[in-house]
Amino acid sequence: MIIFPNAKINIGLRIIEKRTDGYHNLETVFYPVGWCDALETVVKKGKTSLGLSGIPVPGRRGGDNLCIKLYEVLKKKHHLPPLAIWLQKAIPVGAGLGGGSSDAAHFMKLLNTMFMLNLTVAEMKEYVSQLGSDCAFFIENKPALATGRGEVTEPIDLDLGGLHIAIIYPGIVISTAEAYRLITPCAEGESLKKLLPSTDLREWKNCVANDFETPVIKLYPAIGAIKQKLYDMGAVYASMTGSGSAVYGIFDKEPATEQAFKAFKTWKGKLSFTA
Repeated sequence: MIIFPNAKINIGLRIIEKRTDGYHNLETVFYPVGWCDALETVVKKGKTSLGLSGIPVPGRRGGDNLCIKLYEVLKKKHHLPPLAIWLQKAIPVGAGLGGGSSDAAHFMKLLNTMFMLNLTVAEMKEYVSQLGSDCAFFIENKPALATGRGEVTEPIDLDLGGLHIAIIYPGIVISTAEAYRLITPCAEGESLKKLLPSTDLREWKNCVANDFETPVIKLYPAIGAIKQKLYDMGAVYASMTGSGSAVYGIFDKEPATEQAFKAFKTWKGKLSFTA
């Protein structure tokens, strides 16, 4: 079987407080986009194997890969046979696009179908939440408000269908741990749950912020320059996604980003993605 795990963007990201377990409570909106990896799985003899192609994935071969970690957990409980897994990476790593989390969540759904495990959505979310905070979002793969560490999701009435998006990856790998060290949590401010559905998209640039942006751009000014260039090209809203370093712009019409950002890896499409 073959599936195509997609990326996500963050629309707004508030870091509210540091928790006693060392993680942070946050509030953000995850929105699926059509930039995809490809993941293929077949039953084989011998030992389970993982093949990687496409863009390099540092430190993600073998047992360190989230798909392999998920397989090992499920194998014990559901007696899965050995598998040959092949992952073609297209979504940049360390970009804030959730590519690795999406691979794991989509692999969960693939295994559930392939071996007729009959797991519920809630059960699949529970499995993948052990692997990463935003993995659970990709099980349903619909616009969602995320709270807690990012693992608690609920639907949000936010439809950007018909608009265009361009995503620019400047080739800067930012670890989530590094980004959090730059942040001073703050619980003040209006909740995105209320703000986003009730505010015109063209006003988002004045009130919908990603708390990681200011400190990350201070370290990497190129990220701020990309954001400003997207606005100069006519974006109605632009933001860094997650802890970076990818930056996206939302447009009324298709932007000519290939030439404008030819030094970087880019992707563009319509915001009408459906899982």
